[in-house]
Amino acid sequence: MIKTLTTDFQLDLEADVLVIGGGPSGTWAAWSAASSGARVILVDKGYCGTTGCAAASGNGVWYVPPDPEARETAKASRESLGGFLADRNWMDRVLNQTYVNVNQLAEWGYPFPTDDEGKPYRRSLQGPEYMRLMRRQIQRAGVKILDNSPALELLVYDDGAVAGATGVNRQTGEKWAVRSPATIIATGGCAFLSKALGCNVLTGDGYLMAAEAGAEMSGMEFSNAYGISPAFSSVTKTLFYNWATFTYEDGTVIPGASSHRRSVIAETLLQQPVYAIIDKAAESMRASMRLAQPNFFLPFDRAGIDPFTQRFPVTLRLEGTVRGTGGIRIVDESCASSVVGLYAAGDAATRELICGGFTGGGSHNAAWAISSGYWSGKSAAEYTHSLGENRIQRPVKGVGEVVLHSGSDRTLATDEIIQAVQAEVFPYEKNYFRTEQGLTESLGKLNHLWQELRSSQVTSEKDLPRAREAAAMVATARWMYSSAIERKETRGMHRHLDYPEQDANQQHYLVSGGLDQVWVKSQPLHGTEKSQPKIGAAV
Repeated sequence: MIKTLTTDFQLDLEADVLVIGGGPSGTWAAWSAASSGARVILVDKGYCGTTGCAAASGNGVWYVPPDPEARETAKASRESLGGFLADRNWMDRVLNQTYVNVNQLAEWGYPFPTDDEGKPYRRSLQGPEYMRLMRRQIQRAGVKILDNSPALELLVYDDGAVAGATGVNRQTGEKWAVRSPATIIATGGCAFLSKALGCNVLTGDGYLMAAEAGAEMSGMEFSNAYGISPAFSSVTKTLFYNWATFTYEDGTVIPGASSHRRSVIAETLLQQPVYAIIDKAAESMRASMRLAQPNFFLPFDRAGIDPFTQRFPVTLRLEGTVRGTGGIRIVDESCASSVVGLYAAGDAATRELICGGFTGGGSHNAAWAISSGYWSGKSAAEYTHSLGENRIQRPVKGVGEVVLHSGSDRTLATDEIIQAVQAEVFPYEKNYFRTEQGLTESLGKLNHLWQELRSSQVTSEKDLPRAREAAAMVATARWMYSSAIERKETRGMHRHLDYPEQDANQQHYLVSGGLDQVWVKSQPLHGTEKSQPKIGAAV
């Protein structure tokens, strides 16, 4: 039998593949692994099929039929925006796999609409229907689901290979452990509890757990995505703002402001309110817009506002790595991380490979979730099967550190930590418009917060999930800003006011990692050579 951990678990399970996260990438990973003959357990912080940003709204999908000209157009459309960091081989793989899997959704019964010519329109998915279908499919495939069961730390074997995870059920307080030689992080990105739609569970937990096991991040400087939202709402779906006019409070049009030039909106918001009206949408479009994204209009209906004819105040909400491109670095086409037995999928993984440094929000991220989920699940199952019958008969230990194990008697002020990290990542003048001085000052404060986390403990085990979320947000922000300091140029969504031009000599990835001491190093777009890491200040 497996060596029992020092902590007693009310639920102690074994699996071939453990999937952490129940959004699109997690459910595709679970289905793919189970379809490959693996015993699969999926754990979700919320209720699988209803939590996360995809389940909350409509999702565009990078679905392009295999027409050479259409595929070429699709690939070229984001290359320059992303600072030419995307990899065309990965783009091809994602386009191919997404096409196959979206067609699979149709076979499963997803109700795709038809266009004016009667042809199926498969470039968008309604989140509730999509995720309800995915939950049903993984259950049919034999996947065991643990709802409301956030993972708190990864388990590893004595050689450092990942061996599963432990966590707690939020409703019952029962502790659980899943021992598995292959684990997939599909926990989504980090939006720092900004109240962006569907992002209340997206706090970077997977990043922290992966880093504690030794995994690396990539592209964390491209993590300052902001979504347009009514000032009175959490809905950050931005497609319809393509038909909006942005004005000052007196109704005067703001020069240059648009959905594609949010920097103008951000600059104006630093000084005064900004208003919008979706007055460029023709009358004939409005009914179909409501059908396409009904929840976009819900807050307006509740407030008694017609967004097509009445102006309303808007803001920009940070969506961080959810619409950014940073995440866990994957080392090959299997979606494996740099740690044996650990895979990453969806927004938890870097999306630089298909988006470069520009937001993958919407269609690209949705396609990546489908594809990377499928590949990671299949690869994790194959890896487990390659280990033979005695694959999990070894001692394991937990590698979680921050707030889980502390010899201090100092009580952790979790809410204060969260508010403090938000104060460094929310403001446009700190994160949207970056400067050397601003990044350095914020990183100093974040390092101090990390030290507080390291020297404090929670007073009750029921507070551990929230404390780990706070720790994950601080860790994510430190990787973000440490990477941003090293990219001394403006590329993609990374706007550096001190270095406003794109530098051809910096057309590379920035890989980061570390906990107490954050490090950053460059990695060529192709090849395996790496520069020496640049070490940040230890805390």
